[in-house]
Amino acid sequence: MKKLSDINRDFAQWYQDVLEASEFIDQSPVRGSFVLRPYCYSLWENIQKTLDKKIKETGTENAYFPLLIPESFFKKEAKHVEGFSPELAVVTHAGGKKLDEPLVVRPTSETMIYSMFAKWIKSWRDLPLKINQWANVVRWEMRTRPFLRTTEFLWQEGHTAHLDREEAVIFAKEILELYKNFVQDYLAIPVITGVKSESERFAGADQTYAIECLMQDGKALQMGTSHVLAHSFSKSFDIKFQNKDGQLVSPYCTSWGVTTRLIGGIIMTHGDQKGLVMPPKVAPIQVVIIPIYRKDEEKDLILSKVEQIRNCLEHDGFRVFVDLDDQLTPGAKFFKWEVKGVPVRMEIGPKDLDKNQVVLVNRIEQDKTKKKSFVSIDMVNREVANLLDKIQKDLFEKAKERMQGYQHKAEKLEDFGPELEKNNGLYQVGWCGSPDCEARVKEYKATIRCLLDSKENKTCFACSKSSKTDILVAKAY
Repeated sequence: MKKLSDINRDFAQWYQDVLEASEFIDQSPVRGSFVLRPYCYSLWENIQKTLDKKIKETGTENAYFPLLIPESFFKKEAKHVEGFSPELAVVTHAGGKKLDEPLVVRPTSETMIYSMFAKWIKSWRDLPLKINQWANVVRWEMRTRPFLRTTEFLWQEGHTAHLDREEAVIFAKEILELYKNFVQDYLAIPVITGVKSESERFAGADQTYAIECLMQDGKALQMGTSHVLAHSFSKSFDIKFQNKDGQLVSPYCTSWGVTTRLIGGIIMTHGDQKGLVMPPKVAPIQVVIIPIYRKDEEKDLILSKVEQIRNCLEHDGFRVFVDLDDQLTPGAKFFKWEVKGVPVRMEIGPKDLDKNQVVLVNRIEQDKTKKKSFVSIDMVNREVANLLDKIQKDLFEKAKERMQGYQHKAEKLEDFGPELEKNNGLYQVGWCGSPDCEARVKEYKATIRCLLDSKENKTCFACSKSSKTDILVAKAY
């Protein structure tokens, strides 16, 4: 296996290298579409399982909607079609014949879902209606990068309809908080929340809330969004219900989603020069056990004990893998599982068996004297639980400290712009709200990531007029 590129000097190439070295994904024959190999897909399943439970706790139910959407649906909402037109994949022929109406391969499902809502919502008693689906979508991206921008990706998309705008806003914010807590608590990635500027909103949204994270190279990554659609789609698709006063009115809607981009965020936040680093709470494998032996008589005794340990760990819910590949040396196995980012490695050899102990190795600890610990077999479950908990917390604290190092406060674009362009980072500045001033940050390959509730800056970063709000500016993926 080739050596990984230097993570500090060429982060982009390191990212590509580590995906290949860890056997995480593979390129498919279709440009910009990738195969998620079993180890990678297992990570997505763990993310999906946890998020699905949390989404259902909000009263949202899962459903599934068609992949193919009539082209005419997109023309019903002007901003939506304008926003997605460059990314649409369209089916014009099927069954050997030209279709009467072209079908769009789903880039998002607002149009399809709200056409169904129009059938299902007739009375105020039908509200709120909360639906989520786990699906794949297709967007024809010009420049693709695994997990960050791909032709096809996996996601969940939630769609709700409410009696009034206040209820819709409350729910959109509830989902944003759900995303924030999940990303911080399970993925160990610190999050900044805020509102998107008008130019950065979802196409057709009245308001977009977002969670923004900062990667190791100082670039921002939008990890999830929650949109207040208001009446943009409900009126376009003629969704009407009779309210308590007997009037026919349109509901206020929301949509929200996270994608396999979360996986890219995990890689770029926690990975190191040795490879991937998996947060224990979602890691496909939490503990890999490496039996070490030279003689056949040693092998039988050690494998018997390993099987006992594995059963005991799995009984308590740990995700465990025993590496029995006799084609690799123990050292080669250590290297393999470090590249894959398994949080804890367990070693057990003849001397360990004599002492009734195992060796636990902390994947992220750099100090060699602290990296290994010798644990009684009788205490393995407790010590593994403690170590996984420590790694989860240490990953978050390390990422939080790094993000704080990249955060800056500034006043004038001419002062922070060149530094931002050269070294990346996240800058809090004031903004007057003008689109012309917003466009100025693009001179430095940056964008407004979100608007903040605070107003520490009195003047705009670009025109020096009175500031309406503080914003965060950064280069982004």
